[in-house]
Amino acid sequence: MKKERDEVSVILLAAGAGRRMGGSIKKQFLEVHGRPLLYYPLHTFEQSEVSEIVLVVAEEDIVFVREQIVERFGFGKVSKIVCGGAERFLSVYEGLKQVDNPWVLVHDGARACVSAKIIADAIAATKQYQACEVAVPSVDTVKLADEEGFVAHTPDRSLVWAIQTPQGFRTSLLKEAYETLIAGQRLFGLTDDAMVVERAFPDQKIKLVRGEYSNLKVTNQEDLAVVERVLAQY
Repeated sequence: MKKERDEVSVILLAAGAGRRMGGSIKKQFLEVHGRPLLYYPLHTFEQSEVSEIVLVVAEEDIVFVREQIVERFGFGKVSKIVCGGAERFLSVYEGLKQVDNPWVLVHDGARACVSAKIIADAIAATKQYQACEVAVPSVDTVKLADEEGFVAHTPDRSLVWAIQTPQGFRTSLLKEAYETLIAGQRLFGLTDDAMVVERAFPDQKIKLVRGEYSNLKVTNQEDLAVVERVLAQY
């Protein structure tokens, strides 16, 4: 009996414009300790057990990323650099088209502090449960509001998690989920890839994998200051 392939790909998203950050340089290219922010997740995935990295960037950034990041720092696991879409989920789908391995992780390039442990735990959970997402327990009480801005419900905080990336899937599951929603024109309101699977296949369970609070996404100058302090320890 032929053994199933076990390789893992990662789709690393760096196609965003970073408008909330301000400034003329996209946040993924801002220098932190002398290296672009995108260097750090690339380096961590390069050292991990993933077999390939598919980089998704804006069309105008492809040459820069190839020459000034991938080639400059010798990231040998970057197999493809592809053009992203107008929305995040379209960028993921463009990357997904390039993946042949049976397992895939999706990670935001602006989450520069992803650790080796997070990646290893996400890969293990992906292979065990078919779908997972890294998350941390909420440290705040969360309120659900009604349409008029009044409190409608207070969920049990012990059951509330803040979602991060990477998120991991059996590749065929994620591809089929995307294709199902595209065919039905049901891609509205998606904020992460787990939502794609949830919407396409409501019976598919998605495992939460304990992440780290330092694995934050850089969206503004305050986030960048925190990330600079964390990365100073690398």
